[in-house]
Amino acid sequence: MKPRKSYTLSWPRHRLELGSRTAVMGVLNVTPDSFSDGGRFFSPEEALRQGLRLVEEGADILDVGGESTRPFSDPVSEEEEVRRTVPVIEALAEAVSVPISIDTTKASVAKRALEAGASMINDVGALRMDPAMAEVASAFQVPLIVMHMLGTPKTMQVAPDYRDLHGEICTFLQEAIARAEQAGVPRGNIIIDPGIGFGKTVTHNLQIIGGLEAFASLDCPLLVGPSRKAFIRHLLKPEGASDLPADHPMVEIGTHAAVAAAVLQGAHIVRVHDVAGARATVTIIDAIRMG
Repeated sequence: MKPRKSYTLSWPRHRLELGSRTAVMGVLNVTPDSFSDGGRFFSPEEALRQGLRLVEEGADILDVGGESTRPFSDPVSEEEEVRRTVPVIEALAEAVSVPISIDTTKASVAKRALEAGASMINDVGALRMDPAMAEVASAFQVPLIVMHMLGTPKTMQVAPDYRDLHGEICTFLQEAIARAEQAGVPRGNIIIDPGIGFGKTVTHNLQIIGGLEAFASLDCPLLVGPSRKAFIRHLLKPEGASDLPADHPMVEIGTHAAVAAAVLQGAHIVRVHDVAGARATVTIIDAIRMG
């Protein structure tokens, strides 16, 4: 087992030490059509309660998103995304001390969220869908997560194919890092995400998790988000049956197995829906890594 390089992210109001302890990012979808929770937290009141619950369960970061990025999903307008996320971020910013991340591909939405109290940007478009995103991250001096995706949510699962899976993802992320740095985002504020489930087959996802050390050369903290993804639901389904639903108890067990593997392979941050379970999982795995 190779040692995991340590990183310190320090920015106004927050500091994250990534290395000996794996950080847990709790997912808070403020959408009516999320694949993972079916819109359970669409109302601001329910979203606030869930955010508080995730922090109590051990979340180091809250990731608030107002647009579904499930396969074949349609985009929503800037106004609707702001309407969904900003009130929730405003309420959470007054109630919790952990960093709040805005999960969006739109620079204007990120700006509104940061003004409301968010302090990180999670851009699954890796600055391709809105190049102004890096300028917003630079202006607000906040960490920026850039994720690999093949195409767009609408097209990413249409026969994804790679000649060199890890090499192509590394090149993609290196180009995203360069775009961010050119816009003024310090290298020390950039986090990379290989994009589990975003334009990948079951085999691709397994190979990515098993080979995370390939991304160490990019010299950025590594985030992995396997939570409740289709590859887990597919692998655990009974023979001849459809994929398990996202809320099936076995899917959560499968998620924690994937989280454990990702941490053993070098992930610094795991993005999950079940924070309490993930916190228990990474506590044990971190102890094994340090033992």
